[in-house]
Parts: sequence; structure tokens; C-alpha cells
Amino acid sequence: PLRLDIKRKLTARSDRVKSVDLHPSEPWMLISLYSGTVVVWNHESQVPVTCCHTHTCRHCSTRHSRRTFVVVLCARVFSDDMLIKLWDWDRKWTCSQVFEGHAHYVMQIVINPKDNNQFASASLDRTIKVWQLGSKMPNFTLEGHEKGVNCIDYYGGGDKPYLVSGADDRLVKIWDYQNKTCVQTLVGHAQNVTCVSFHPELPIILTGAEDGTVRVWHSNTYRLENTLNYSMERVWCVCSQPGSNSVALGYDEGSIILKLGREEPAMSMDSSGKVMWAHHSEVQQANLKAMGDAEIRDGERLALAVKDMGSCEIYPQTIQHICVGARFLTVCPQHLFLSSHAVDENIDTAVPSAWYAIREGNNMVKIFKNFKEKKIFKPEFGAEGIFAGFLLGVRSNSSLAFYDWESAELVRRIEIQPKHIFWSDSGELVCIATDESFFVLRYLPEKVSAAQESKEGTSEDGIEDAFEVLGEVAEVVKTGAWVGDCFIYISSVNRLNYYVGGEIITIAHMDRPMYLLGYIPKDDRLYLGDKELNIVSYSLLLSVLEYQTAIMRKDFNTADSLLPTIPKEQRTRVAHFLEKQGFRQQALAVSTDPEHRFELALQLGELKLAHQLASEAESEQKWKQLAELATTKCQFSLAQECLHQAQDYGGLLLLATASGNADMVGKLAEGAERDGRTNVAFLTYFMRGR
Repeated sequence: PLRLDIKRKLTARSDRVKSVDLHPSEPWMLISLYSGTVVVWNHESQVPVTCCHTHTCRHCSTRHSRRTFVVVLCARVFSDDMLIKLWDWDRKWTCSQVFEGHAHYVMQIVINPKDNNQFASASLDRTIKVWQLGSKMPNFTLEGHEKGVNCIDYYGGGDKPYLVSGADDRLVKIWDYQNKTCVQTLVGHAQNVTCVSFHPELPIILTGAEDGTVRVWHSNTYRLENTLNYSMERVWCVCSQPGSNSVALGYDEGSIILKLGREEPAMSMDSSGKVMWAHHSEVQQANLKAMGDAEIRDGERLALAVKDMGSCEIYPQTIQHICVGARFLTVCPQHLFLSSHAVDENIDTAVPSAWYAIREGNNMVKIFKNFKEKKIFKPEFGAEGIFAGFLLGVRSNSSLAFYDWESAELVRRIEIQPKHIFWSDSGELVCIATDESFFVLRYLPEKVSAAQESKEGTSEDGIEDAFEVLGEVAEVVKTGAWVGDCFIYISSVNRLNYYVGGEIITIAHMDRPMYLLGYIPKDDRLYLGDKELNIVSYSLLLSVLEYQTAIMRKDFNTADSLLPTIPKEQRTRVAHFLEKQGFRQQALAVSTDPEHRFELALQLGELKLAHQLASEAESEQKWKQLAELATTKCQFSLAQECLHQAQDYGGLLLLATASGNADMVGKLAEGAERDGRTNVAFLTYFMRGR
């Protein structure tokens, strides 16, 4: 079965909704009501953007135009005379053609996405007619419904010349418009079918009816996959958005936006640069090596040659490479089936050895090794999802539990609701991402082993010291991956960042949703993909990541050996990282930015270096900062020099009087008078009785 996660993104209560549409780029849903009111909702902020009253009408349709405004069409004007009319807005809305042939009201027309000169119409005369622009008579008529046809839609894929229709006979029919035959009839609705739609991204057909239900059918097997009933009375319209998994529904009592399945594309990249993805049920491959020495610019789409790998019998919602002994690719019908990190090191490399788990229902998990079933267990708190990694993660409705792959014993249960879990290659670090933030934890296997042997420090929630929390970041992770001790991720606001040692470093800001594929060390580049299966790349030096990893492990010998491999233009960024970790002396040695080096010299009390940098900068502010530090260090001669360089007569007066230096006061009086600092000059002469 096609198991799609279905979540409500917006519920908007209103009068009867007769038409809905989704904006192609903005988070807007446009609805037209039976009363003639048009409302635009922002489904991210959950508030209406605007509302206007147009007319009173029984049948209304809304469409986004190729321009920056909205077209609202009163269908009653155009179809209750049994005619179809073509209007030209570039010629002041003149009627350029009339299509005549239906014997009853025309309920809907749709344009063929594969041929914009062809369209189909549905009518209460029980027929569907296919027309050609420029011709007054229909090309042909499809007959088969026993009552009036209310709705139709074209299949947008390239492999099937299909139409779907819904009628008052409560039936949904699939038509081959090339052979002019009905290929399937879908039975299930209890009342008139009011809307039908081939989803542009998923292999499903959506149908709505006056029985209040929306039914989800598999577009290949025609099996009923799901029935949705949100108790909002009759369903009147459905809208699917190309390039998105969102669906808008219109009811008697309002409108709903649903998210079907995963937004992330089914894409995967292995360590050698081979990228595989699924477009509907077709699996394709591209090889980054084939680009050769072509110049790659950050953020630009890569020109890759695509190779067809064949068709998949199941609809792939995820694709993932695993490389344990042999190369495998898993193509999964649902995201709950994932391969794991191999924990058995003593294996023959010619024999594939991988652990993986399958969730069956909401209370059963099966563990496999080498494709053989090893364990079956029922998690105490249920299993709403599973996550692969160094430990097997099982999510319930209230918590996350980690289990040992070999024994299936509970290691630790945490009160958290994760969306994603990312393990580092070493199995030492793990990122747990939720709907609001992400947590970085360190796994402590030695403490787990000690607790298992002594039976101390354990409870019903497992081993208390199994994990150490390293940090929490209030950002939402869409996709992520570890490189050493650096966690690279894409945030919900389309920023490409990496987290290391509590610091977040931004690599790039992106103008559209992207998903992380992986990192290829020899290229020093990250690779990302989008829903349109475009691949882009960003530079990220492995030497920088390895240096930061060594610093986090306090392996300064390794860090020192790596430093010469880091380009000079990157060293100031590394120095800022060192400073945030508390290693100011190392940061001072690494930084190449004079401003940063001066600040570090002040913090470390390096007066000689700070004096040199201030002399090179010739900055009044720097001389004042150094004078203040020299004063606190009782280096009064240096403080005096700095104050003179900064022409800070007030500071010099304070220093001279506080130290009781009459000669300094005298010289200050002459210098202040010469430079026009009359107040200081007056006070110094007065103090000396002059």
C-alpha cells in the first residue's frame, strides 16, 4: 500500500467554498465563496491576507494568471447557456470563439497540459467532450456516465494519455483519450462526485463528493488508499499544486490545506559522487565525476548527464545509499524503512553486512542483519516511527527510545519528539531535530557498558549516563549530515549552516528550498538538490572542518599540523572559532585580520603587540583602548604615549593629576593651548598658579 503521511496545515472556517487555488510561489490559498466573496489566506501565518466581495454566483472559479493578478470567473455567465466561450484579455476581453455542442449545462473545462490547444469539458448531459482551439465542433465525445458529469482532470505525466471524471452517478472514471475508452471505474463514494484531480507529484487521484469525504486512490493500481473525512459537510473543490505536496480542499463549512507525504525529494548521493533520484516511479542516475575539470560555481545548477536506471514497482518515497562490504541502494515505499550503521567490524568484506529495521503497524519492530531476520520486539511505548544509526531509534507519541541493534535492549528513553536523527560516522555524536530546535548529544558507550555490567545507574528509562547533552540550537533542521564533529544542515529558512563546538557558521543563503545530499571531501564541496531534481554545490574546505574537529577533541598537535593546509583567507574565520572555544592565544596566532588581532591582544594583555598594531592602524580609538589597558597594568609611560597619540587631553589631565606629575601638567597646558583645548589649558594653568 501507498502509505502517505497526511497532515493538516490550515483549517479555515467560512461559508460554502466553490473554488480554491494555491499560489505558485507565495504561501497563499485563494478561495471563492458561494456568496461571491474572495479570500486569500496565508497558510504559514494562518491568517487571511485580504478579502473582497465580487458578485453573487452559484459557480465560481479562481485561477492565477500569467500576470501578477488574480482572475475570478463567474462560471454561471459562461456555462448555463450550454456554450463554451473563449475570451481574449489582450483584446479588451472580446469573445474570440464559441464552442457549441453540449445539450446541458457545462460544469467544468480543463486544458490539456501536453497540448495547450486542446481542452476537455464536462457537462450535465452525461458526456465529456474534447475540443481543439480553432475548431467549432468537438474532436470526439466520451460517454459512459449514467448521470451528469461534474468534474474532469488531465493526467500530467508523459506515460499515460488519461482523463479522470466524476459524476452524479457517484462514479469516478479513468479514460484513455487516445483510444477513446474507459480504462477503469472507481466505486466508493455515497453521493455525487463533485471534484477530481490527478496529483502532479504523487501517484494518486483525489476525488471529493457530497458525502463529505475525499478519497485517495492509487493512480497505477486504482486501489483505494485512504478516505478523509473532516466533518465539514459536502466537498466542492480540490486543488493540487505542481512542485509541492500540498493540496487544498473546499467544503460547505470552509477550506483545508493538507500536506501529503514527504516534501523532501527521493535523492541520494554516495561517497564517490554518484547521485540517484526517483521521478515518480522512474529511477535515474548522474555521476559528478563525469563533469571532469569543469568549473563549479557556488549555488549554480550543475549540468549533469542523466542515465535511466529503470522503473520501480513501488512508489519510492526515499532513496538511500548504503555501502557496507558491497554497494547497495535501498528504494523505500515509506520513510520508516532505513538501513543502519554497521556495528560488526569482523566480517568478510566480500559479504554484505548491514543492520536494518522494519516497523509493522504501531507496535512491532523487526531487526534484520545480512537480510536475515534477527529480532522481533514490541517497544513498551509503541512505535510511530523508527530511525537508523549507531543505535536504533524508536519514536512513540511521547518520547524517543534508543535500542541496541544486537540485543534489542533499551539503552535510553528521552522525553522528546524527533523529526530527524543524524548520527556521526564514529557513532559518538548524534543530532536530534524536532519541530522547533535541535539538540547535539554525545553517546558514551563506556558508561553504557559499565552500567550494563554493574546494573547501577539504570531505570525504566534505561541508562541515565548514556548521553551527554552538548548543546541546543533554536533552529529547525530540514536535512543534515555530519563531517567529523561538524554538523552541516539546512534550516527551515533556507540557510546552509554548520554547527561545531556551539558555534553556527553560515555557508550560504538560498532563495528556494534545498535538501542536503552530502559532502565529498576530495572536492571540498557540499552538494544539494531541490524538488525539481536540480543539483547545486557549495565550497567547504575539509582542512577547516578537520582543524575544527581536532580543536573540539583538544588534539592541538593534530590541529597545528593541519594549520598550514588552511588558506590564509580562511584563517580569520578559524580564529573566531578558536576564540569562541576559549583558545584566545591560539586564535591570536592564527588570525590574519588586524582588527581581530588587536582585540585579542587587548584581551590577552599583550601590550607590545597591541602597541605595534595600533601604530600600524593609526586609529585614535585603538590608542584610547590601549591607554586604558596600560593604565590598568600600571604602565603609565605607555599610557601617556597612547593618550598623546590619541590627543586625549582629558585623559592626559587625569593621568597627570592622579600621578602628581607637575612637569607633565605643565607640558599638557602648553600643548592644550596650542591645539585650542581651552578648558584643559585653563585648568592646568590655574592648578599651577599661572
